[in-house]
Amino acid sequence: MSSSSFLRLGSANTYDNALRNLQSRQTSLSNLQENLTSGKKVVRASDDPTGAALAERALNRLERVKTDQRALETQRNAIATAESTLGDVTDALQNFRELVASAGNGSHTAADRKTIAIQLTGLRDQVFAMANRTDTNGLPLFSALGSALAPFVGPQTPAPDYTFQGLPGQPASSEFAIPFSLDGDSAFMFDASIDQTYNVKVDANMALIPANRAVGTDNVVVSNPGAVVSGDAYTITVTGMAAGATPGTGSATYTVQGIAPSTFPLTTFTSPDFVNTKLPVKIPVTNVPGLSLNMTGDIRAGDTFTMEPSASIFSVLDNAIAGIGGAATSNASSQAVGQALTNIDIGMGKVSAVRGQAGDLLNRADRISTNQDKRSIQLEDDRSRAEDLDMIKGIADFQNQQTGYQAALQSYAQVQQLSLFKYIG
Repeated sequence: MSSSSFLRLGSANTYDNALRNLQSRQTSLSNLQENLTSGKKVVRASDDPTGAALAERALNRLERVKTDQRALETQRNAIATAESTLGDVTDALQNFRELVASAGNGSHTAADRKTIAIQLTGLRDQVFAMANRTDTNGLPLFSALGSALAPFVGPQTPAPDYTFQGLPGQPASSEFAIPFSLDGDSAFMFDASIDQTYNVKVDANMALIPANRAVGTDNVVVSNPGAVVSGDAYTITVTGMAAGATPGTGSATYTVQGIAPSTFPLTTFTSPDFVNTKLPVKIPVTNVPGLSLNMTGDIRAGDTFTMEPSASIFSVLDNAIAGIGGAATSNASSQAVGQALTNIDIGMGKVSAVRGQAGDLLNRADRISTNQDKRSIQLEDDRSRAEDLDMIKGIADFQNQQTGYQAALQSYAQVQQLSLFKYIG
């Protein structure tokens, strides 16, 4: 007896299998169509959990980069405005300096000098207003590490006449950001012990010295860098003049006293370097703690010189205005002009230094922006690799799936007509 294998196929079972296969192909075709229309191979997390997670991480980092870039642009605008403002300050100071130099003209009358002082006052007000300028968000451009909405306050009494209402220092940059502000304390405020910004007055702007007797000083310098310069104010009074036995020699006696709250006691000194019986004489003063200057001209017993530190560029401008506008003689004006020109140059140097820092920050902002753009491109590539569809492969897969689906439909249609019941009867 030979063995035979029989396979019984039910029509209902055949139809069910065919329908399941058709539905599966239709679902796959629909998914491929969704991929093509969206341009993504990961439409939902269930399609590829790992790819979806990588794409989401890249998108989060891209959004963070965009946020950092927006903040950087705001910071860049603030620093650019501050840099431009410092340029305006420099121009105003240069105009102030030119007017001060013109005030030294001996042909000017007291009325002429008062007119110049009015012009100088307008420039001083401009400089002070620019120092308190704010950005588009209403934040001060020169707030340093933090300050009041108006960082600079003054003039006020008692000294210091101008103060910085904040914490000095330049805010630090980071890998993705630059500061919103510059250090206004470094730009506009002085440390007299370092900057040597002293203003020397002679007998209260020479009120007691006749116009025909020229008396003045040169500028105060730090005579001993290692000495402690307190930044106090001092009064120097000439008490005696003695000619030497030999022409061209002699000595001068003078006292130095600290002006309150200075604790420097009244002390008498003798300068052995008082030179000659000719005018002008030159008397070095080297006994002020850490500082020195020279008294020059027709010096006589009773002449008084006051050394006062300037706390800010605004103080320098105020001293120049008061010295020039209140000068009764050309000699008094010359003393005020000489002191102002030196101190203005020191102030302009400080403003220029901070302006240079602003330029460095703007260059840094450009580098940060370039690096962030490169980072954005890399993150976009990461996201694309994780979730974007290869369109060529997607179209090919769709066409293959479509061909298979059509073949399945055709075969199902033919098989559907095959039934034993059709031939029974």
